[in-house]
Amino acid sequence: MVLNRTYDAVAEEVVPYWADRLKPPGTLHCGGPVSEESVVGLGRVPTDGVEGVAPLVGSVGVLDLYRQPEELPGVESVRLFSGYAGWEAGQLDAEVGVGGWIVVDAEPDDALTDDPGGLWRRVLGRQQGLISLLADYPEDPTAN
Repeated sequence: MVLNRTYDAVAEEVVPYWADRLKPPGTLHCGGPVSEESVVGLGRVPTDGVEGVAPLVGSVGVLDLYRQPEELPGVESVRLFSGYAGWEAGQLDAEVGVGGWIVVDAEPDDALTDDPGGLWRRVLGRQQGLISLLADYPEDPTAN
């Protein structure tokens, strides 16, 4: 899932029955280029879990959006994503193996951060060693 990109669309218009549980400001997020007509929901769940929610990290889980919100008691701070990022079998492992990705541990608040646009810099900035320097890398290095 792409966590740090948003659309100008309102998530409530996509899945209206989840409107009361959306994390403000209720913007639809770009989950990735695959199946952009599909919607994936993430939300904060009670510590004992909820049927219909697949645990992800900490208290955040992937929601079964075919269920009505009242079927998922205690779920809050819902964020909706259009599409997802996907790879063919073995493709991602191969890309990671040649150093094409920076793989770090997620913190529970990353997926539902109040500042999705700043997520990349925050995650890199909390890393050890040289990788943390990438947090200050300019968006357009040619303009540096």
